[in-house]
Amino acid sequence: METLAIVLLAFFAAGWFVLAGSDIGTGMLTPWLGRGDHERRLVLTSFAPFFLGNEVWLVATAGVLVGCFPALEGELLSGQAPVLVALLAGWIVRDVGLWSRARGPGPRWRAGCDAAVTCGSWTVALSWGWLLTALLTGRPYAPATGVTAVLTALAVAALFAAHGLGFAALRLTGLPYERARRLVGRAGRPWQPFALTGVLLGGLPLAAGTALPLAEKAASPTTLNLLVPALLVVTPLLVAVQAWTWHAFRHRVTRPSYL
Repeated sequence: METLAIVLLAFFAAGWFVLAGSDIGTGMLTPWLGRGDHERRLVLTSFAPFFLGNEVWLVATAGVLVGCFPALEGELLSGQAPVLVALLAGWIVRDVGLWSRARGPGPRWRAGCDAAVTCGSWTVALSWGWLLTALLTGRPYAPATGVTAVLTALAVAALFAAHGLGFAALRLTGLPYERARRLVGRAGRPWQPFALTGVLLGGLPLAAGTALPLAEKAASPTTLNLLVPALLVVTPLLVAVQAWTWHAFRHRVTRPSYL
């Protein structure tokens, strides 16, 4: 059961990085992809149908961590408190910007919400880079410091942004699409850059997991015998709903909608 719990944790974590990396990366580049109010709305529309479903994967990851690896979860909460506070703050700011954009009085309000989406997305990406630095070095009990932490955070944020560019090249039309393709490149098929960055992003939590003593931090066999079978039943449903969502909204966006 310990092995199955580790596999489930890796599956949900890697799935979140691949799926949510697209909306976080696109949000990071919203001011560059969309130069005006209408274009920025189009950029947000490109990932609006997906971001809530993508967040479910992070909730599932946290659930597996809390239920199946409580000792490790305790170390993370106490040792990485500054990183997690920054991560949650960025997440809240980004989501508030997304939900509030259409509820304000005018263009200044919408510009402020767009700035919240961009700043929140950058904060989330950089915070993940900061957290991964500690996990990759096998030190979940203390935040990473020094030049290594800064460079890793910037590299992870750049990877999120590249993944968002690949996603934008698949979803956008008009001038925002041209700007995305200008950086992604026109060689090969449009999905190839997105697939490449997806593989790299998905590999980050897997690499971090190999540096952690997951088997030693696992819950008791009794707890695992209850939780793991339940997770194995729910997981196919989550995958099916996610697949349906991406299939239903597979076409490029041509006008603002959703939010």
